[in-house]
Amino acid sequence: MAQITIRQIPDEVHRALKAQAQAQVQGKSAEALARTILQRGLFPADRVRPGDLLRSIWKDADLEDVSFERDRSPIDAASFE
Repeated sequence: MAQITIRQIPDEVHRALKAQAQAQVQGKSAEALARTILQRGLFPADRVRPGDLLRSIWKDADLEDVSFERDRSPIDAASFE
């Protein structure tokens, strides 16, 4: 996992983070609580995820009688020279 250092956090924010972490039922560390806050802030539970968006676009499409022909011609090998 990557690491990050956040400098110049106001004292009141640091105290509030430690107090809130201590008040948690599991007694989280301030570091664990900061990770949780960052994750929830960056990836909210109600966000639209790409797979869900694609599924919603195609959910009413009638593709039962659709068929695609596969190209079975040989492929050229990649050259990395």
